[in-house]
Amino acid sequence: MAGRFYDQWTVGDVLAHDIRRTVTETDNLLFTVMTHNPQPLHLDAEAAKASEFGRILVNGTFTFALMVGLSVGDTTLGTLVANLGYDKVVMPNPVFIGDTLRAETEVVALKDSRSRPGAGIVTFRHRLLNQTDAVVCECLRMALLKRSAG
Repeated sequence: MAGRFYDQWTVGDVLAHDIRRTVTETDNLLFTVMTHNPQPLHLDAEAAKASEFGRILVNGTFTFALMVGLSVGDTTLGTLVANLGYDKVVMPNPVFIGDTLRAETEVVALKDSRSRPGAGIVTFRHRLLNQTDAVVCECLRMALLKRSAG
């Protein structure tokens, strides 16, 4: 399924995204160094081993970006005008190298755009879950989407 237009969504729509992703050490390492994040919990196996987690913790901003990325194909691919913002980002459980993650999305609000009659704002609740179904990340995403031509 490709992204949907604004007028094709209904509050309460729920999608379970098909693509899953197992997080690798390379994912965490590259994302962490690309973003200049020197947090030892993400880079230093000995420091991470001495922490309460006992092992390397996956970078939270990678986790967040992966959650949004897994949702795009089903929600906004080809219909997005702009992402307007993210709200209430929470990470209630840690992500570790080797975890397999999947995403779910629920439409929680729809609002006609006052400035763009050919578009509307969809508020999505994205959730990322690990292989034991624990929620590892959740947020609200406000997206300005085109209306369908018909």
